[in-house]
Amino acid sequence: MSSISTIQLVDAFTDRPFSGNPAAVAFCDSYPSAAFLQAVATELNLSETAFVRSRGDGTHDLRWFTPTTEVALCGHATLASAHTLGGNAVFHTKSGTLTCTEGVAGEILMDFPLDRPTQVEMPKHMASLNITWAGRGIFDLLFVADDAAQVRSFVADREELIDFDARCVIISAPGDQPGIDFVSRVFAPRVGVLEDPVTGSAHCTLAAYWGDRLGRNHLYGEQASTRGGIVSMSRKEDRVVLGGHAVTVGRMELMIDESALVVRPAQ
Repeated sequence: MSSISTIQLVDAFTDRPFSGNPAAVAFCDSYPSAAFLQAVATELNLSETAFVRSRGDGTHDLRWFTPTTEVALCGHATLASAHTLGGNAVFHTKSGTLTCTEGVAGEILMDFPLDRPTQVEMPKHMASLNITWAGRGIFDLLFVADDAAQVRSFVADREELIDFDARCVIISAPGDQPGIDFVSRVFAPRVGVLEDPVTGSAHCTLAAYWGDRLGRNHLYGEQASTRGGIVSMSRKEDRVVLGGHAVTVGRMELMIDESALVVRPAQ
């Protein structure tokens, strides 16, 4: 019997299946080794797999793995995890305690740390974008262009992007649709994801930048990937509440346990 009881597949930051950002949410009776968790995430090969463990007091531990590594913060897999628990949840994570609550019309609201980027030198490549501002947050680089069309048409070059010393490279521009304050795309080849469809944690940085630039605390962002998604943001001091919907698209059972893990010697 595996210590992982069930796995649900959830599309996050969308109210329609097969859009937004897919995540796997694995419920653990106890946490197996990090190597086994990583093996499961690699097998599922989604941008994030969330591993949830009940503390028995109504709160849960939560860890996130990409296909190649464990990360310290992930928004869409947190949203997916809260969705599987009914919308209201408290998670203990590497980024502190994250509280999720059910909002209006099924939207889930996530209380995350705001991440104010610090201006840095302009990149020497990325010539296909007319970058007007560059900054670095805790985890990610943010490059701001002057035209949403440039963001939408940007063609990712893995070798170009992996040269940047950051978890993710975010590109963003002012919104070009009614009700959308900015558009963005997010690339993370250093953690095994060339382009992430909708990235909640990146909006901790985006909310800080665009909120200051536009002089507003309530924002809507479109992540303009192929699957696409909308993120609502509400800033308050050093926190930001990220909002989005989620849809469960499937369930599966893991048929093996940690004893099946083959640890290969380092090359």
